[in-house]
Amino acid sequence: MAEIRRPERNKKPGVCYAVTNDGLELPVVDLTHPAFASTLSEERQQALVRYFLTEQRRFARLPKLMRSLLLRFFMRGSRIGRGLRRAEGHFLDGMTTYLFKLGPKNLGSYAVPVDSRMLMSLPAVSVRMRLSDMARLLADGVAPRLAADRRYPLHFINIAGGPAVDSLNALILLKREHAELLAGRRIVLRVLDGDDAGPAFGARALAALQEPGAALAGLDVTFEHTPYDWRDVGPLKAAVAAATSEGALMAVSSEGGLFEYGSDQDILANLRALPSDEGRLFVVGSVTRDDEIIRTLKLTSTAATKPRGLPVFAALVAQAGWQVTRSIARPLSDQVVLEPKALSELSPPAKD
Repeated sequence: MAEIRRPERNKKPGVCYAVTNDGLELPVVDLTHPAFASTLSEERQQALVRYFLTEQRRFARLPKLMRSLLLRFFMRGSRIGRGLRRAEGHFLDGMTTYLFKLGPKNLGSYAVPVDSRMLMSLPAVSVRMRLSDMARLLADGVAPRLAADRRYPLHFINIAGGPAVDSLNALILLKREHAELLAGRRIVLRVLDGDDAGPAFGARALAALQEPGAALAGLDVTFEHTPYDWRDVGPLKAAVAAATSEGALMAVSSEGGLFEYGSDQDILANLRALPSDEGRLFVVGSVTRDDEIIRTLKLTSTAATKPRGLPVFAALVAQAGWQVTRSIARPLSDQVVLEPKALSELSPPAKD
């Protein structure tokens, strides 16, 4: 148990809390709790898009040096800002991404005023919508497979998952909507990630959610972290082999990870490491869009995401024998379900 160095002084009823490696106590995101509601009307979403495009274009017209100085000035003292600077030209780490998922009303005393403003921006809102989509797609994919096979374990395999809050929330949804399908079933949540801070927090978050009266109380869930670089699929193959040896149902996911940052070769290698003739396995992930919003964001952002867009992505995964069978469109990303082409119906994918 990590030592709490900065406790949350304003705890909300019904919300669980866990500690980061550096001692910060944070709320555990539970999408079924009103504190984390992420619904957004189409009108409000379009207003956010218009405001974002206007402000980004205005900011992009400033000289690069001035943009850098302004960002450093306004983000001074910001924990989120430090994470964004570390991510320049690289990945946004799992715990900084997690802070985006909290929403402005759930930030603690560690936050500075600019943090709340950032979490009300279109990119931050999109991250929370992405999480909600991922959890829903995972839960909807798992439920019928559990109903069809009540004997075997359930394995979540989360690639670049950080705290794996998408998998945790899929379990919360499943327990709320189909508790009988989880009762007495062994569940393994295996996170494949090169950083240990996110998975360490995820393990503590799971423990908090399993406390008496909490959202996952009474479930047999094991959290396992395996160091992973998706350029070497050996650990992924090992995770699949371990699940297969138990006859487990498998839900593979990557939120804001492999499909957004990985090269074409990385994506194909990871998908080919999965059994494409196994009906008890499916994949859920997020795909960076290739549209006006993303192109405008790229005017000032150095994020290493690869804006393929859904048509290009679908053609790519088909090379590995997979097909997009469902997708949810959001301002910055599409959330998708992949199934083996040999097992899925060769019809247009469902769009939410």
